[in-house]
Amino acid sequence: MEKIFKVYIYREGQRPYFHTAALKGIYASEGWFMKLISVNKQFVVTDPRKAHMFYLPYSVYEIVQGMYVPDSHNMHPLQLFLRDYVNMIAAKYPFWNRTRGLDHFFVACHDWGPYTTREHPDLMKNAVKALCNADLSEEYFVLGKDVSLPETNLHSVRQPPKRLGGNSASQRSILAFFAGNMHGRVRPVLLQYWKDKDDDMKIYEVLPARVAKKMSYAQHMKSSKYCICPMGYEVNSPRLVEAIYYECVPVIIADNFVHPLNEVLNWNAFSITVAEKDIPKLKDILLNIPEKRYRSMQLRVKKVQKHFIWHRNPLRYDIFHMILHSIWFNRLNQIETLETKG
Repeated sequence: MEKIFKVYIYREGQRPYFHTAALKGIYASEGWFMKLISVNKQFVVTDPRKAHMFYLPYSVYEIVQGMYVPDSHNMHPLQLFLRDYVNMIAAKYPFWNRTRGLDHFFVACHDWGPYTTREHPDLMKNAVKALCNADLSEEYFVLGKDVSLPETNLHSVRQPPKRLGGNSASQRSILAFFAGNMHGRVRPVLLQYWKDKDDDMKIYEVLPARVAKKMSYAQHMKSSKYCICPMGYEVNSPRLVEAIYYECVPVIIADNFVHPLNEVLNWNAFSITVAEKDIPKLKDILLNIPEKRYRSMQLRVKKVQKHFIWHRNPLRYDIFHMILHSIWFNRLNQIETLETKG
């Protein structure tokens, strides 16, 4: 990929909806990818005829911020806006119509990323979508074509992130930890069964002040064997990458969630997936994992950590390269599938 893959970035589109995006917060993956690819000289070409794929440089987060009327529950203006943008690109250049968008891609971490494509069938069905909201139960995400984007919650636009790592496996005294808002269907069930029920299971809503004074959120993760990563309103959560940053084995509870960068990473080697229906058995599931297997998973969490880190100057195998590789990998799969059918 490093020697072959070339991307063309469409120059059309005005800020803030195009060519810029948030670099902090839970949608930062959208912004950091856009920022880094916009100045990249290894993969980006100025002549679209030399490109293998075409990047649609819009930010769903910025579009939502600027166009969505709060509490209106009306996404239609956003969908029409993107429909008109893609139609303009298709009218101005020959590349979209050549494949009906199969060699085009966009990157969106906002929960509404997939839904904003609805008014343009080819954008929704053909373009490669790199999405944090990678939900197989919906029609928008296609396994083997679309990419599950890691959701990184960054607090600074400087060299992110800081204070990686955590206690060694033998120094992690907490069996399992979760603290977070009651978003979605899974978290209330998790608290129903485990909040204040067991000293080994540190399960909270928002981390209480009295607890945080003694041990911060990050310190809890650094001191826990397993970090519970339940879905929120949608299937993904920045808690998953936070667990990896703090070298805590993630326990993913989100049915139909496609694990990030699954084209390359074997998530079974460094994480646990628990079905939503098995939340009442969560402690038993964790205790039944042999210590040797836990230590092996925890060591692998440390090894895969480099694949989830943003750098101002991208490094080989970091998150920027991994996302590009997944996009390229899935496009090659598409081509192979079409050739086989043909």
